Amino acid sequence: MKVLAVSVTSALLLGAATVWAQPTSDEALERMRGMQTTGQSLAMQTVPQEGEVADAIRRNLERIRLPPGFRIELYAVVPDARHMAVGPSSGVVFVGTRKTDMWSVTDRTKNRVADEVKRFAPAISFTQPGPCFTSDGFLYVAEHNRVLVFPAAEFFFEGPDVAVDIVVPSGELIPVEEESFNHGARVCALGADNKLYVSLGQPYNVQPAEKRELYEEIGIGGIVRMERDGSRREVFAKGVRNSVGITFHPDTEELWFTDNQVDGMGDDIPPGEINHAPKPGMHFGMPWYGGGDTRTVDYRDEEPPEGLTFPVVETVAHAADLGLTFYRGEMFPDAYRGGLFSAQRGSWNRSTPVGARVMFTPFAEDGSGPSGATIPFAEGWLDESSGEYYGRIADVAQLADGSLLVSDDTAGAIYRISYVSPAVPENET
Repeated sequence: MKVLAVSVTSALLLGAATVWAQPTSDEALERMRGMQTTGQSLAMQTVPQEGEVADAIRRNLERIRLPPGFRIELYAVVPDARHMAVGPSSGVVFVGTRKTDMWSVTDRTKNRVADEVKRFAPAISFTQPGPCFTSDGFLYVAEHNRVLVFPAAEFFFEGPDVAVDIVVPSGELIPVEEESFNHGARVCALGADNKLYVSLGQPYNVQPAEKRELYEEIGIGGIVRMERDGSRREVFAKGVRNSVGITFHPDTEELWFTDNQVDGMGDDIPPGEINHAPKPGMHFGMPWYGGGDTRTVDYRDEEPPEGLTFPVVETVAHAADLGLTFYRGEMFPDAYRGGLFSAQRGSWNRSTPVGARVMFTPFAEDGSGPSGATIPFAEGWLDESSGEYYGRIADVAQLADGSLLVSDDTAGAIYRISYVSPAVPENET
């Protein structure tokens, strides 16, 4: 009887361990796919929005230079904030990182300052998640080697368990043997064709010849598109070294994207790129061109193929152009309507640092292309006298009121830029 009692007790303890043990990330994902609880605590991790960190970030914002009438404020403290997706019905901002976390940022009082920042789907361990929304409220998350979708994320984000499904299973976005620590961040966007577009950076500075055929076949070093359920995948654009910013023009519905160019060629070459891809099948020059019309050393003796497409906008070398968005709001003056805001994270491969700023490119009214030069819009995160960075700008997004959100993955923050009419001198009132 004593042995039996011990056995029963052991079985009960093992049963309890089975019931209460926290599931792995993959197990949690499968439970949520089946609309089952993961056992995560309802006391979810949140980020303090006041204190020394917030105060220091606000002081650093005093450095930022903007055109007259604009102001910048701290919107939220968000660790490692990278690409942002704004919920179309709620305005909740879902924020990806280059790590394993995603964050939901909520302004409950609508005073244009975040009230709460907390982990999104905490049972899931993401890998460099890059979020994007459909107009009907589906949140897609492109990871290094997986794509997930969260239906009704704006409804479920309040709790730890979230409705989710797998669009591209783990290990099937790219071959597992091609996974790399370099150029592994993905971004996504939904086109007017109701298809999902995902950028796939190639992991080399310049890809070797033996990789070219494989990469062009599956879209590494390019942009792929697929149906929203992951089917009918195709390579949309080739010859892209590492795009970490894609967007569609709201009127023409055509794709525009940034591209980070080849390192180690000197301070001033090759240029960064803003590209236009109005149709599938276009090739943007890599590996024969390292940026703009600058030939790469690796392929200088090889004749480039015909029909390559060069960038519409060339930007300063090594500034690391990332996220971008067309301005569709009404808060900013007319000169900014329909124009393109883009983020420059800042350089590492340059003796004189550049970047860490928001750029603006005015566009023609018909959306066909730029109508003027690309110029700095918000800058000052780089101390030009010392070369020290006070922040690194990763993405831009628009809130419903027409203000602009700017993410900083180094300071761990999201800023809000708004427009208030310049003061009218008293003698003119």
